[in-house]
Amino acid sequence: MRIPVMWRTGAVATTMAALVAVSGCTVQAVGTPAEGTTGGQTPAGKTPAGTSATPGASPDDASPDDAKPSKPKPAAPPAPAPRTLWSQGDRGRDVRELQARLRQVAWLFEGPTGTYGGSTVTAVKGFQGKRGLPKTGKTDTVTWQRLLRMTREPGKWELYASGGQPAATPDPRCLTGRVLCVSKTSRTLRWMIDGRTVSTMDVRFGSQYTPTREGVFNVYFKSRHHVSTIYDSPMPYAMFFSGGQAVHYSSDFAARGYYGASHGCVNVRDEGKIAALFSQVRNGDKVVVYW
Repeated sequence: MRIPVMWRTGAVATTMAALVAVSGCTVQAVGTPAEGTTGGQTPAGKTPAGTSATPGASPDDASPDDAKPSKPKPAAPPAPAPRTLWSQGDRGRDVRELQARLRQVAWLFEGPTGTYGGSTVTAVKGFQGKRGLPKTGKTDTVTWQRLLRMTREPGKWELYASGGQPAATPDPRCLTGRVLCVSKTSRTLRWMIDGRTVSTMDVRFGSQYTPTREGVFNVYFKSRHHVSTIYDSPMPYAMFFSGGQAVHYSSDFAARGYYGASHGCVNVRDEGKIAALFSQVRNGDKVVVYW
């Protein structure tokens, strides 16, 4: 028997309805939105890439905190200006060390005096200019640190290359009578009368090959314009105390300081002081040479 077409169509529809009820699925036409979406919108709680979660906001909109400009970092405090340590007119042991160090690097040629004079100003300016520092002639902290790195700690006789060192304590044998009290330790001569120091001056001695004798002697001969018969060299204000050894003025000592030596005599570098001493010393006065 032929089944009418309409019945078959109704049967198919009934069958599909039964399948839907069993599977719980929805038949979706190709190209239509999936369940939970409408018209191409993204499901709730989802934000497409490149869009803002805030309604009406453009993708380039930023949060209020992000929109604030970042605070600039505070600038580093400026370095303190170099502090002046010593300048023209200053005196003392520190100035003497500065001069000794300038001698080591050949910017100062005279011996340290302990007085910051014109030659020291010129030497400091030269040192500063060579190293690209401001040529002030004043020794500031930057100049001093640079000089320290280039030099070594000066020894005692570098500091007193031209004299000026403190006199040593007098030997007990110098405390009575009229005495030329000569210390090899401090390289000084005290002119003493009855234990009182009348004057003090820098002296130098002979080399290791021509040493100055030590001990107690007496002045036996004075010669104002003496000239050495052995070395044919002038010995002004000579006061002889042991053979050919005498206390006298030395122009070489005045010029070179302790970078030279005598032939055994006691050299004095200050002509004015030795001239005054020569006028006071008498033949027979005591001479004490000691360490």
